[in-house]
Amino acid sequence: MLDCYGCNQAKLDDTEYILKFLECMPARIGMTKIGGPYLLDCPGNMQTWDKGGVSAIVIIAESHISIHTFPGNGGYMSIDIFSCKEFDIDEAVELIVNEFSPTKLEKRLVMRGREFPKEKYQAMSACGAQRGGLRPSFLKASPPKLGDAEPQAVQGLDG
Repeated sequence: MLDCYGCNQAKLDDTEYILKFLECMPARIGMTKIGGPYLLDCPGNMQTWDKGGVSAIVIIAESHISIHTFPGNGGYMSIDIFSCKEFDIDEAVELIVNEFSPTKLEKRLVMRGREFPKEKYQAMSACGAQRGGLRPSFLKASPPKLGDAEPQAVQGLDG
């Protein structure tokens, strides 16, 4: 989880830029995009501190990447990369810093599901692959298709 302060406010308010970022990010960190990105343009609440921004998510086979921007609040952004697959955290942080130019970062790593028996399911999956693809039915399910209206693939953020 990253809390980013002093980010480029124009980028935080640019819905197309946020969509391109989330479209490209999974592949850049070795993940597999399966849905989205999906975005909500939030107008904010003038009765509170919230001056509006964008909330967006891309669903990956490994879990999700979400982003919440608050351009009118000093260029604040929070981004979460929730993954059951290990990845290069420093590389992901560098990509985010290069794209949004925060002046300050707070980084938190949370190890989730410490008691989840992942090794058991990995062993069952490996055993099935060795026996001609026989796998328990709960490991055969394909991820659901979340919608037909996906953005077109992009080459990169700047072109």
